[in-house]
Amino acid sequence: MNYAVLDFETTGGQPADEIIQVGLILIEEQRIVGRYASLVKPSVAIPPFITQLTGITDEMVKDAPGIDEVLMELQPMLYDCALVAHNVHFDLGFLQRALDASGYMPFSGPVLDTIDLLRILYPTMGSLQLSNVTDALGIRHERPHQADSDAEATAEIWLQCLGRFEELPLLVVQRMAAIFENDYANSDLAWFLQEMAERGESLATGEEDDRRYYRQFALNVDDWGEENEEAVPVDRSAAQVPFEQFYEEIKNRLRSKFAQYEDREAQEIMLREVASSFEEDKHLLIEAGTGTGKSLGYLIPSLYHGIREDKKILVSTHTINLQEQLQERDLPILQEIFPVPFQAAVLKGRSHYLCLRKFENKVTLGDYVFPKDDRITAAQMLVWLSETARGDEEELHLNSGKGAEFWRSVSSDADSCLNKACPWFKKCFYHRARHQANKADVVITNHSLLFTDVKAEHRLLPGYKHLVVDEAHHFEEVASKHMGTEVSYLSFFNTLLWLYKDSRTGQLPQLRIKLQQGEGEAGERTSAWGAVIERVYELLTEVRTQWDELTDALYSLIGGRQADSSETGGLVLRLKGEALPAEWTLLGGMEDNLFLLLTDALRQLERLLQELKDVQDELDIKSLVTDLTGTLKDLYRHRDNLRFFMKRSDEDYVYWMEASPQFKAKSLHLIAVPMDVSPYLQQYFFDEKDSVVLTSATLSVDKSFDYTTDSIGLAKSDKLKTVMLPSPFDYRKQALVCIPRDFPNIKGASGEAYFVDKLVQSLAEVAETTKGRMLVLFTSYRMLKQAYPELKERLAPLGIQVLGQGMDSFNRSKLTRMFQDSGAAVLLGTSSFWEGVDIPGEALTCLAIVRLPFQPPNHPVAEAKSESLKKQNKNPFLKLSVPQAVIRFKQGFGRLVRSASDKGIVLLYDTRVIDTSYGKYFLYSLPGPKIEHMPTHQMVPRIRQWMEEGQE
Repeated sequence: MNYAVLDFETTGGQPADEIIQVGLILIEEQRIVGRYASLVKPSVAIPPFITQLTGITDEMVKDAPGIDEVLMELQPMLYDCALVAHNVHFDLGFLQRALDASGYMPFSGPVLDTIDLLRILYPTMGSLQLSNVTDALGIRHERPHQADSDAEATAEIWLQCLGRFEELPLLVVQRMAAIFENDYANSDLAWFLQEMAERGESLATGEEDDRRYYRQFALNVDDWGEENEEAVPVDRSAAQVPFEQFYEEIKNRLRSKFAQYEDREAQEIMLREVASSFEEDKHLLIEAGTGTGKSLGYLIPSLYHGIREDKKILVSTHTINLQEQLQERDLPILQEIFPVPFQAAVLKGRSHYLCLRKFENKVTLGDYVFPKDDRITAAQMLVWLSETARGDEEELHLNSGKGAEFWRSVSSDADSCLNKACPWFKKCFYHRARHQANKADVVITNHSLLFTDVKAEHRLLPGYKHLVVDEAHHFEEVASKHMGTEVSYLSFFNTLLWLYKDSRTGQLPQLRIKLQQGEGEAGERTSAWGAVIERVYELLTEVRTQWDELTDALYSLIGGRQADSSETGGLVLRLKGEALPAEWTLLGGMEDNLFLLLTDALRQLERLLQELKDVQDELDIKSLVTDLTGTLKDLYRHRDNLRFFMKRSDEDYVYWMEASPQFKAKSLHLIAVPMDVSPYLQQYFFDEKDSVVLTSATLSVDKSFDYTTDSIGLAKSDKLKTVMLPSPFDYRKQALVCIPRDFPNIKGASGEAYFVDKLVQSLAEVAETTKGRMLVLFTSYRMLKQAYPELKERLAPLGIQVLGQGMDSFNRSKLTRMFQDSGAAVLLGTSSFWEGVDIPGEALTCLAIVRLPFQPPNHPVAEAKSESLKKQNKNPFLKLSVPQAVIRFKQGFGRLVRSASDKGIVLLYDTRVIDTSYGKYFLYSLPGPKIEHMPTHQMVPRIRQWMEEGQE
């Protein structure tokens, strides 16, 4: 097959825009045989942002040929070729419109997209943007956004993809082709994969390879439990020396491994404090700022103590990102330099692991909700299965929405697990991870699984008495979420769809079809079972109707309210016992009806499944019965959570509803959480465990840990020690905080519109000076939306791109990557950007904090806690609102300086830090930067001076 790899540069992305450059590469027999490139003269001026992106100016195309002349040369080259492009529908659209306008027939050959092939063949590739792909594959790409260079890069990508098919097991390519068989939505891709399978068969030698195959899948794992079972006992006597001596040996090894290694005072203090707390069975609260090296600061003493005392240590993080960092970066270093061999394991929540049984069923039955995307995801996972040793979702780069839905249908879960009866049991990734955790000296897990384990009566995690909690400022929040309940419109509705979507799709239709194929004694009973399924269909249809009616009625209680200032601009209504809406009795009656109806359907199904378990092997329905059992348990859970919420069953809980004005009742969430989780934390952790170490960069407020110890139940503990480590950075030299003291107050007579206008004006002036490289943190999504278009318009002529969360993407990682790739950009973010965003080096020069990050006072949990504090005659603003905001503020400030060489400016547009008595708590909590306040018009000259001093 011959391929024509095409790329256009255009005046924009709309159908009315025009082509300004063409690049074409011809491929035959897996090698490049021809090239064509030309500028094209458009009939309109090239917009400035396109010139900035491509480097193509009006002057450059002034004497270029028109599109008619270019097509005269280009069109014959496309004959008898498959058209290939990166995001092919963009280029194909421009090609077909140009051909039509010039009087040519449309292109009618096969059309293939490198993005589809990359998703399938490189399932772990993090970004499919052309420049990122070329970096990942080691392809030279000298002039991104120029058609000839982009076409050359795309051709090299295509050649690597063709080569990749030869590296894959033939079975994987054959199964891939089978997935797309008779797939009319992806007909060209289906044809191409069939070609690749046939080519693979013709190249096959018939010789055995060393890959592992099981049930017609290529895998990269043996049976778990059989690896290294006969390993020679290891000598661990080196851990029996005092910790100081042990640590000295580690330092010597680090010095020999890293030429740049130097002792860090803060890290050394942390090592000794963690070692001491484990030795003395004490709890430790330790604040360690960015650059401390706190991962090694707790891992080294944890491993030492665990090995020496033969006790398992658990390390818990809030984010999967940090879990991955510990696994991929920190633990391998320690494995290399540790004086004693040790085993480490990572254990995540069950839904992070693939269920091989479910995936086999999915691929065999071809049960695809989104036929086009799901087939690509299934093919992608076939390739991934031949490579992965962990079966962990984090390794995969799934298409955000539909890919996540596909994953949910094949992820591991307790309710539908066959355990030892499963044919995949000894290959199971989840049970493998648990087995490794049981053998390990240190287990890396996350806060979410810690609390899931508590609710599961400690059946998930291996037993432990020593715990390290990293990112500990989230510990209370995660506890609250997991000790509470939540049911959403979509979670309930989607679980119903698992059972029954239409007459052919869903677990019940699949069961009915299977039963109809039954023979023998079991087959004679299928009509009775079919009648049960029909009755359940009717009941489920009515349940869906009543669920819609109930959620519509619940949404009507909040639909008329003004959206709050949260990240998503959502609607929130707290339900208070003394002031329930007048309609609540009527709504309770609707829930009673729904409860009875659903219970009837679930009991009938339960009886049916009980009967079918006796004949499941005979009818080959074991997997289906298992999955149905899991779905039933999900529905029972939704039913009970709904009842708990509607009846408001526990007075110590806070109850509220959330929804989006855009998606109305379909976005409804019903949430109930305990108002105070400190008794739970005390009961399950601080009273139960010998030693708990909690660490984070933000645990103190005004140099005090009182707020944190109160909120997590450690205030009265006689086992607690608190430590605040010195910062490893020289913030006095590395950071300048500018406060425009004459900046308008948002609540003043001029109001929000005037504030936003002045904010945009100031941000634009500063961005011009810093050449972009600015992160702007908002507390209100509404205000971000107001500032975005005006700031974008002001900065476009300067070649500075403006990126907005929720405008250009909701995906934080994608936005951060776009910001770093741009070189001159301003990124506007809301709450999720206040922490966990790491942009080191010169990519970020300026951080602007628009408002102090106070939680909205009407947030249900904050409101309930405030009411409780008032009853105790305490000031909720100073006891709750200010400490929460200070911790958030410190997290935001921490985005700027990420290394000893980073240097930059923080702009603080909220004058409350200098005008109010509580403002000092914010400024005193910062790690010693230079703080100056001045009139707004003096800020830019001062920033320019600061930057020039830094260059000197």
